[in-house]
Amino acid sequence: RLTGQQQEINSLMQRKSAVDEENARLKNEFGNLNRKFKDKSQELKDTEECAQKKEEQNRLVIKNLEEENKGLNICCADLLSDLEKLRKQETQWKKEKPGNGARIKNLETDLAEAREQIKTLCSMCSNLSSQVAMKQEELFKKDCDVIRAK
Repeated sequence: RLTGQQQEINSLMQRKSAVDEENARLKNEFGNLNRKFKDKSQELKDTEECAQKKEEQNRLVIKNLEEENKGLNICCADLLSDLEKLRKQETQWKKEKPGNGARIKNLETDLAEAREQIKTLCSMCSNLSSQVAMKQEELFKKDCDVIRAK
């Protein structure tokens, strides 16, 4: 009977030793996972900070492009107004002085130049609008990346 109890004690000691080893292994694994979690948390924080900085930079770029676009739109409107005034002047001068061909040719040249300026500025407005749209799309993608990273 004492031998059976001794065997049972030995068996329990072996099981205790195995459980202790498993606990030590699990603690070690938990420590490793905890370190990895902290590293990933820091990486996520760094990524979010970087994304926020990029987002702010993109907002500034978009704001600047929008301001420039606004200025160009005003300039285009002014040029269109000038063009309309020149057209009215041309019509009036044609009525008043039909014999003055040289002046009319000068006005036609001015009108052609104004049209070219308008085309150029409208093209610039279109390009800036495209850049604003691209930056807004970039900003949207960055926001999506930040959301995914979180």
